[in-house]
Amino acid sequence: MSTPERIMIVEDEVHALHGLAELVSSWGYETEMAGDGVEALDKLSWQPGIIVTDLKMPRMNGLELLQQLSKVKNDCTVVVLTAQGSIDLAVEAMKIGAYDFIQKPVDAVRLRTTLSNATHKRQTERHLEVTRRKLRDTGILGPLVGNSRKMRDIYALIEQVAPSNVSVLITGESGTGKELVARALHELSPRKPKPFVAVNCAAIPETLIESEIFGHEKGSFTGALERRAGCFELAEEGTLLLDEIGEMPVATQAKLLRVLEDRKLRRLGSKVESPVDVRVLAATNKNPDAAVDGGQLRADLYYRLNVFNIHMPPLREHKEDIPAIVEAMVQDMNEKHGRQVPGVDPGMLQRLMQYDWPGNVRELRNTIERAVILCGTNPVGIHHLPPGFGTRGIETAVDTAVANTVKVEVGTTVDEAERLLIVKTLASTNNNKTRAAEILGISLKTLHNKLKEYGQSRLRRDQPRVPLGRED
Repeated sequence: MSTPERIMIVEDEVHALHGLAELVSSWGYETEMAGDGVEALDKLSWQPGIIVTDLKMPRMNGLELLQQLSKVKNDCTVVVLTAQGSIDLAVEAMKIGAYDFIQKPVDAVRLRTTLSNATHKRQTERHLEVTRRKLRDTGILGPLVGNSRKMRDIYALIEQVAPSNVSVLITGESGTGKELVARALHELSPRKPKPFVAVNCAAIPETLIESEIFGHEKGSFTGALERRAGCFELAEEGTLLLDEIGEMPVATQAKLLRVLEDRKLRRLGSKVESPVDVRVLAATNKNPDAAVDGGQLRADLYYRLNVFNIHMPPLREHKEDIPAIVEAMVQDMNEKHGRQVPGVDPGMLQRLMQYDWPGNVRELRNTIERAVILCGTNPVGIHHLPPGFGTRGIETAVDTAVANTVKVEVGTTVDEAERLLIVKTLASTNNNKTRAAEILGISLKTLHNKLKEYGQSRLRRDQPRVPLGRED
């Protein structure tokens, strides 16, 4: 349970002073009273978070109190109370650092709302400072871990962009942590107390994606048995991540663009538009420029989303972060599975550093989770690695390259060459479609569509028949 915010009331009129203190205390705040600015400065050792002060007082008025607070570098949030004829003084107070002003006689609802907003602002600022300190000391930003130059550049960009309301396009290979970046942007923003909603555009059938994102009214289509809120409404005042944005149907992209520009939403089957307040982030494992050129991503939507771009590097490009990432993962898995694994032995760590991690951080996490479950209370060792681990690493890179070569003769069509590549990749992954899609740099949905397009009957007789494959 969090500690109540401390609020000091500064007012020279005794009855008003005690009345305000009693009112504010009834809202759950700790309160202290001061008769003027001089007494308020004397009581700063009480460490108030918010000061509510009258402007006109003897000895030291509200403006002078504000000036003195800035000199002693006090981080109090100041709300000033002003009589109807002193608005100019209130505006001046805002210019020198006051958070807000409220006219007398004080409206209780307005005061309570102002104090609630000021408290939220202070909590956000404290959270940001703790996060920055943790980043400086450990190289950890929210769920992201790493102290390399590449990761520190990403942290710096996240810290700059997070407090704003602009859209961000997050790019990078599958498994690099794009959703973690989105969560960090949300956690470091003023929207932190509100929902974070992530939707994978590649995992939703085309016939349902508009309903999932925009919501629908009862009876708007077959099977719409009741009114349903979409992802935008679920994320109201929070953050919405549209993952694999390049897999969203172009028609739906046009509707999304309109929502982003007008900040208004219309459910399927509704004639009414409703305002929405949602920060939209998008992610893709494709080259967005190539997706635009190929017609998979609307250029106008791309430019609207790509106000800022954060690119997550593959793990093989910042292997120096692996020790820190592994340490954080072991701690996380200990909590998740109720284990007491002390860490990873040096031989194991060396093997992890040698591997190229085609599945990136996601593959590393799965490997560590398996090892933690197996090793009991002992350090994680090489013998806890999955069977065949490293067959795609440096120790067998040449053999793998030869075995996985796709031979394409002159005269082969582009479609046939693509089919051969997909078939060979599926065979190399033991028909694991999720892994094959990652290697090919396409989404699982695209791979499904390609397999349906080819059909088993089109496989050449000299190629092995490829079953639908596993997705794990």
